[in-house]
Formats: sequence, C-alpha cells, structure tokens
Amino acid sequence: MAGKAQILYEVKAQRGNTLRCKGWRQETILRMLENNMENAEHPEKLIIYGGNGKCARNWESYHAIVKSLKELEDDETLVVQSGMPVAVFKTHKYAPVVVMATTNFMRPSWETFYDLEAKNLTIFAQYTAAPWEYIGTQGVIEGTFETLAAVGIKHYGGNMENRILLTAGAGGMGGNQTWAMKMHGGVAIVVDADIETLERRVAKNYLDEIVGSLDEAIAGARKCVAGKTPHSFGVVGNAADLFEEAFEKGFMPDVVTEMCPCHDPVSYIPSGYTPAQARELRNADVDKYLELARATMKRQLAVMLKYLDKGVPVFEYGTSIRKECRDAGFPEKEAMRLPAFVADYIRPLFCEGRGPFRWTCISGDPADLKRTDELAMELFGNDPIVGRWIPLASKHLPIEALPARICYMGFGQRKKFALAVNELIKKGEIKGPVAFSRDNLDSGSIVNPTFESERMPDGGDLISDWPMLNGLLNACGMCDLIAIQANYSMGEAVHTGVTQIADGTADADVRLEVAMTVDSGIGVVRHAQAGYESAKEVANGNGKLTKESIKVPLWWQPADKVTFGPDGSDKL
Repeated sequence: MAGKAQILYEVKAQRGNTLRCKGWRQETILRMLENNMENAEHPEKLIIYGGNGKCARNWESYHAIVKSLKELEDDETLVVQSGMPVAVFKTHKYAPVVVMATTNFMRPSWETFYDLEAKNLTIFAQYTAAPWEYIGTQGVIEGTFETLAAVGIKHYGGNMENRILLTAGAGGMGGNQTWAMKMHGGVAIVVDADIETLERRVAKNYLDEIVGSLDEAIAGARKCVAGKTPHSFGVVGNAADLFEEAFEKGFMPDVVTEMCPCHDPVSYIPSGYTPAQARELRNADVDKYLELARATMKRQLAVMLKYLDKGVPVFEYGTSIRKECRDAGFPEKEAMRLPAFVADYIRPLFCEGRGPFRWTCISGDPADLKRTDELAMELFGNDPIVGRWIPLASKHLPIEALPARICYMGFGQRKKFALAVNELIKKGEIKGPVAFSRDNLDSGSIVNPTFESERMPDGGDLISDWPMLNGLLNACGMCDLIAIQANYSMGEAVHTGVTQIADGTADADVRLEVAMTVDSGIGVVRHAQAGYESAKEVANGNGKLTKESIKVPLWWQPADKVTFGPDGSDKL
C-alpha cells in the first residue's frame, strides 16, 4: 500500500485532447478530480485543504471513482456518498454525470463525526474538496480582495494602498490573503505554526519571504510601507502567541483577521506545540488535544477583540472561531462582538447574485485561460468589479495545476459569459472544455447562522431550505455535478456545490442557459425575500448587471402582516 500511495501522491490532471472516458463531460469531471489532487495540501492522504477536507473516502474509493468515470456512459449517473462511489444508474443524456452527498448525518457533533469517520462511513467535505472543485489557493482570493476593498471603503477612504494586514493561517485557503493584500498595494504579515506550510506558499509564489521573528516582520512591513512596496512576510509561530506579542508591543496594523482551521479544533495547533508534537498528542489523547486547542483559540479571539476595541478593523473570515470559542465557554455575547466578513462587508454583492464564480480550462493550455480573461473584459470590462479584477488576476496570480480563474460575476453575467465561452469552443478559439463551478460560499447556496446567513433581516439565519432549493434547481438545470454537503463548524452549515461544463455542443447551450440562471438567481431571490431592496430590484429586472427578471409569486412579510386563520387573528 505504501508504494501505491507514493504513486498516487504524484497525481496530475491530464492535459490535452486525449479522451480516457466515453465523453468530454465524464473526462472533464475526472480532470477536475485530478486537479484537486494536483493542488492538494496532503494528496497522499486524499486531503485537499482545510485541515481535513478530502476528495475521496479512501484509496479504494478513489480508484473506483476513476474507473467509474472512465466507464460511464453518456446516459448514466455516478452516485457518490461521502467520498465513496456507491452506484451507477442509467438516467439520460441530460442528467448529471455525478451526484453526491457528503458529511450529512443526524445529531451532528465532532465526536459523532470522528466516530463515523473511524468506521469508514463519512469524510469531511470542506467546501470544494469533496465535489472536486478546488482550484488551489486562488479559489477564495477574490473574496479576500473584495472584502479588503470593502474594509478600505468603510475605514480608509476607499484605499488600501500602503496598509498592513496582520493575519494567520497560510494553508490552502489562508495562503490567498497575501496576494489579495498585495494586489491592493498593501503589505501582509501571515503567521503559521508550520514552516512547511509557509514554504509551500513561497514555492507557489503566494508568499514573498519567511522571516525569523515577529519583530523582523513588523520592521520589514513598515519599511515596505515607507517605500510603497507591496510585499508579504511569513512568520513561524502560534497565532494566539504572536497576536498577543504584537498587541503587547503596541503594533497596530490596519486590518486584523485570520484563516486558521478553527472550524476543526483537531486541526488547530495548540500553543507550545510544534506540528510534530501536536500530531503525537492528537494520536495519544484527543480529548486533551481538544482542550488545549480550544484554550489557545480563546486566547486568539480575546486578543482580536482587544484590537477591535483599539479601533482596528477586525473580522472573522469564515473560520468559525467565534462559534468554537463560544462552545468552549467563551461568553457568547463577547465572542459575537467580532464582526464577520459576509454580514459586514460582502453581502451587498450577494444581493446582485455575485459570488466566487470560477472556471477551469480542461485543456491545460494557458492560452485558453488568456482567451477567457479577454472575453470577460470584452463583455464586462465596464463593470467595476470584473473590470478591476480580471487585469489584476491575469497579471499577478500564478497558475496552479489546470489554468483557472475566479471572478465575482453576478446574475445575468454568468449566463452570458458561459454561453459565450461555449461559442468560442465551437469556433476553436478555446481548445478544450471549460468547467464552471463556484465556491459553496455563494449568493444562494449555503446556510450558516454564524457566518454566511448571519443577521439576515427577516431573521431567517437558520433556514436551510435555500441551499436545498439551490440543489434542486441545479438538478433542473441539468448540471454535470451536483453536491449537497454539511460541514464547516460541525452542525453549523448546509451547502451545495455544482459544476457545469461548456464543451462546444448545442446540448451545453441548453444546460448553461438554465443552470447559470437558476444557480445565482435563487441567491437573488433569497436575499430579496429576506428584505434587501437591492436584491428585490434585481429580481424585478431593475438590476445594474442585467435587466432579466425573476417571477416572484409572493413577497415575504412579517408574521403580524399575514393571515393564519379565518378571522385574521389566529396566528398559530
């Protein structure tokens, strides 16, 4: 088995026009799985990112998935249950290639999850690991960029140039923060407990240098600010320890956040432990490990709140540190004082159906990515978000595995772009298929009351109907892969993943026309029904991005405005 694992460690996504499957839809999904592995943090363990997010349950499952995709007919659908292929059904040529459900179980808790995982019954999905949509560190970089842009608008007159970001966590997701800050003309200091993680970021051109101490990082950052030189510094250390040190020394950065794996305390390294020592403790006494990890996490949150009280913009960036600390005894009211990036900065974009839309060029040819970037500018160069982002991304972001791009296109834009890409494939201007996907943290695909759906105006933070409706609509849209997942901080989120393929065929036009409308459209409806007037304007056909409207039979009203009984007074 060791030899097999070593071979699989070297998985690379196939490039070129050679088919191993019975059609390009199946081949595209297979290459997306391989692309996950090529970008993986720990491919030998099938762990893609996020501490424990896997693309398959075990190596036997991985091999069986690959074999199934190679043998899958155009009118068959592969069914995957928490990383294990469990069935192939004869469906029809417009049915999905793959449907999957991952990390969904009753009475969710970490203890239950670890027990089920140990019995080989489930895996942790993360967002894009299980549905084979991870595109490397770039995957969330525009979300960070747009969040920092919103911070700049709110606190710094719209300009983040020459500002300093202090953050922590440089893993597969957290590593994006350095480029996002540099693209604003700023400087980033990122703390991580694992030197190997920082070294991977340097090797992938997501970190400029690793320095020997926090003092050296602070001095270097100040020098770069004085010289107006965007730069990123990595420092080895525990986030709680170095955040406390920075605060005690009076260092006041312009922004503070973190992307440590707080959602999974078993992946969070406690203070005083090296990664190797942490692994030993985790294996020897997981209860003790969790106790120490949560104690460290609470210290980290406490010092972030101290920075907040000093007037520094501080926010949770989707790591669940507030919820995990609350569950570990940190006063809830105090924990929730820390702002979260969706509710405080990004939600206006969600109201337009915008979110982390992305595409992957299956040919592997960088020229295909270049042509899609050009197309985005041809179609939406006047859009303030697309028009700013695409030139920056094209210039600065390295290609990781298959060429890919993320771009916050919104309702109407996604359909127009996808259909135009399909047309360029027909004409031969793009060589191979293009797989469209998005982060599960999108406009209408997730519920998470301590993150994405926090503080909804209608009080519907807990309502999980919306991602379920998203998945059902994507099935109606004939998407090529549909995933329904539950993860994040255990028991706190339900979300859907989706992949839709442009392969230059007329059938793809039919699929894209529907799928690109419903996937972001239900996000517009969700926010409009919650009470956001900007989303209602989009639904009514008065949006800034498109004049396409959505039929809405009834608008939500508070309970005191509707009738529950014959006389209008019987409310329940």
